[in-house]
Amino acid sequence: MPPTSEHSQPSASEPDPGRPRPAPDGVPAQPGPSGPPDGEERRTGRPRPPGAGPVAMRRDGDRLRFVGAATRRIARGIDLDEIVMGLCRATVPTFSDAILVYLRDPLPVGDERPAGPLVLRLRRTDRLRSIEEGAEEPDTEGGTLPSLQVVQPDITDVMGTAELCEVRHGGALAEVLRGVRPVFADSAAARAALPELLGEGRTVPTGRRAILAPLRGRRRVIGAAVFLRRPDRPAFEADDLLVAAQLATHSALGIDKAVLYGREAYIADELQRTMLPETLPRPTGVRLASRYLPAAETARVGGDWYDAIPLPGSRVALVVGDVMGHSMTSAAIMGQLRTTAQTLAGLDLPPQEVLHHLDEQAQRLGSDRMATCLYAVYDPVSHRITIANAGHPPPVLLHLGGRAEVLRVPPGAPIGVGGVDFEAVELDAPAGATLLLYTDGLVESRLRDVWTGIEQLRERLAATAQLTGPDHPPPLEALCDEVLDMLGPGDRDDDIALLAARFDGIAPSDVAYWFLEPESATPSRARRLARSALARWGLEELTDSVELLVSEVVTNAVRYASRPITLRLLRTDVLRCEVGDDVPQLPRLRQARATDEGGRGLYLVNKMARRWGATRLSTGKVVWFELNRS
Repeated sequence: MPPTSEHSQPSASEPDPGRPRPAPDGVPAQPGPSGPPDGEERRTGRPRPPGAGPVAMRRDGDRLRFVGAATRRIARGIDLDEIVMGLCRATVPTFSDAILVYLRDPLPVGDERPAGPLVLRLRRTDRLRSIEEGAEEPDTEGGTLPSLQVVQPDITDVMGTAELCEVRHGGALAEVLRGVRPVFADSAAARAALPELLGEGRTVPTGRRAILAPLRGRRRVIGAAVFLRRPDRPAFEADDLLVAAQLATHSALGIDKAVLYGREAYIADELQRTMLPETLPRPTGVRLASRYLPAAETARVGGDWYDAIPLPGSRVALVVGDVMGHSMTSAAIMGQLRTTAQTLAGLDLPPQEVLHHLDEQAQRLGSDRMATCLYAVYDPVSHRITIANAGHPPPVLLHLGGRAEVLRVPPGAPIGVGGVDFEAVELDAPAGATLLLYTDGLVESRLRDVWTGIEQLRERLAATAQLTGPDHPPPLEALCDEVLDMLGPGDRDDDIALLAARFDGIAPSDVAYWFLEPESATPSRARRLARSALARWGLEELTDSVELLVSEVVTNAVRYASRPITLRLLRTDVLRCEVGDDVPQLPRLRQARATDEGGRGLYLVNKMARRWGATRLSTGKVVWFELNRS
């Protein structure tokens, strides 16, 4: 008789263990350790002894029913831990009394090639609950696992195995893992591989009471599982290798899927976070605060975004938007629309024109690329705000006295619909008021409709404002936290973007504004006007610097302008000077040669000013600079 192979192939009368049999769907699971009703044997009807394990599966129908139920339980898992736990709960105690699950550390993702040696980490263990003691002990992940009866030292020793195992290249364990098929513990391959996996000095039950099953994903081996039975229970049979192979295959494919999904969700989440502004600007006359919360674990990635963009004339654009859907594609579209909005804001287009161009951009990205957006421009000098809406929830304005109102803004159609005109409205933005822009995840969920949520938001803002009194607005950061506290357990179906703007404005006494004709005497007149304004504000120490810089910027504007130019000085925490003309070309900073008669004006501005810049308008441009007041 030829010797038995290391994989313990059965005789010709037994089924081939290397050919797994498919399990039909919808077959009920096998009975648990309690067995048939009234404690009787399923076949004989005789009473079962106390503490006996599950009835051995001796018929093909038993195994098929068990495999069907077990694979369905494994398939219910979404993340890695749920799949591994599903494998453990499906096999213990119906198929085995204990199980050890090892996975690669780290787990490879997709087509990436793992670097370094193959290391297996004990991911989870599970065992049959002790009938006599019912005690529990910690498992490898900080939970609790039932203890085995102390009369079974062979399995108890194995459950205390080492957590890490480095697979030696060309070793016995590497050969078993490469072979993919499960093997009995008494085979020659397993006798050499198990001590390497479990650690020296660890033993397994003798005979066919242990199965070592490699876990192979779509491209490579990702781990191993060890199924164990106690000596007082029937040993594994040859057909049980087929069961172990099915369990290992379904578990490995599920683990592969979970790792790929987890990596995709992580990348999409990071993509979205990197596309949101890291810090908010500090424009003149307005204070800003923001929050972003991802959705629940089942749909973490969305397309919500917010932005605050400084505009010429000390204005600021406030933007909030929401791309429909939850995927990496939604996050990518969000990034493109946000970039487009920043570019359009730099052109100083009216809010309705910005939404119109965003609508065209969304249509270029695809016919099903839709988003909602609200675009507002705040002017701290005029204390006015201009708002246009594209299908977005309306903003809420919290007044200084504590009254909160939902602003009446034409809703418009979402971006991407096409062929829709957007309408802008201009409203008062009094000093001390707070404007709240948000996405629908804050006010809409499975438990409430959007208008109910908006009313709850309005009430929460009004209640928070009452705590600080009628003369003091609530702190901006604390106000954002209070708004998010209104979310209940079932209100995290969508991600949330929140942008709050506190309007401080610029008092008329802190603004000086003139129109100047583009003629040769204009620079000297501009110097006199600036000197007079500084004297009125008590900033005489800045006179020399301001006169020099104003003269350089105004001279450049007079040289090319054909219409009256504007000169404006703003006194806030800094002194800001703005010069506007009707020439769209922006000035460039360059190094003048020794023989050049000009070209040094912007060089002086760059050296002496705290900050400076130039912004193109629809009617020309504005060149501005700032100086510290002290």
